[in-house]
Amino acid sequence: MALGIKKGDKVQVVSGKDKGKSGKVVKVLSSKGRVVVEGVNIVKKHFRRRSESEPGGIKDIPLSIHVSNVALVCLGCGKGVKTSVQLMGKKGKVRVCKRCKQPIQ
Repeated sequence: MALGIKKGDKVQVVSGKDKGKSGKVVKVLSSKGRVVVEGVNIVKKHFRRRSESEPGGIKDIPLSIHVSNVALVCLGCGKGVKTSVQLMGKKGKVRVCKRCKQPIQ
């Protein structure tokens, strides 16, 4: 499944409990159609003590969010936008903002 979002992209959450938040994509789970975004969808998880050096406790971890609930942030617009793919000569395929027509890096 082609998601159109890569690791390191800046995205904005469009729906769900974290609507309006933005962050960088940490991990892409392409087989499930989900992405992990830093600072979004944080839950508390209880961990058991594994050894003397690694204590147990409650830690905050980010869970994945469905790719349809996020939008790429365009540097020109400064907002989450829809994108298209265009051929740019020697550069190959480039993602382009549909609003301002600038390439997204």
